[in-house]
Amino acid sequence: MRSVEPVVHLTVLEDILRIPRASSLMVLTFGLACCAIEMMAAGAAKFDWGRFGVIPRSTPRQSDLMIIAGTISRKMAPTVVTLWEQMAAPKWVIAMGNCAISGGPFAHESQYAILNGADEIVPVDVYVPGCPPRPEGLIQGILAVQDKITGGQKNNVLRRFDRRRGDKRDFVKRIKRID
Repeated sequence: MRSVEPVVHLTVLEDILRIPRASSLMVLTFGLACCAIEMMAAGAAKFDWGRFGVIPRSTPRQSDLMIIAGTISRKMAPTVVTLWEQMAAPKWVIAMGNCAISGGPFAHESQYAILNGADEIVPVDVYVPGCPPRPEGLIQGILAVQDKITGGQKNNVLRRFDRRRGDKRDFVKRIKRID
């Protein structure tokens, strides 16, 4: 199939529309294994992913971010693909935990029932390593998806600090200026 270039490019409008898209991620909530407990903790009061614009949804038709949390068995793989296909575009995937990334401790030559990573069945945008990964890691993965949506950290106006430049004292000076 041949792709056709648009006659008018609306890049400024597209850049503006990326900001609300990144700040209101609707997450498909389903857990496949023990990593789901850490995903639930990321949404609880201590970590509260709602502060970062994450809204949990229980239906794929209203979701734009799928978090694959845990081991994917070959029996569960068609269901994961069906959920992925039911999500509206644009859509993103976070593979959370070693089992979702590479099969984890179940990956060996004689195993037949576990997939060796979610990227075998759906395209994965961000990998969050760990067994199980901490809720802070998942939140950092969500921030990475937001950076990907807005076109990088420099374009992401949702961030209030720069992770790459400056030292701790510079950060303290900025906090004092805000107060």
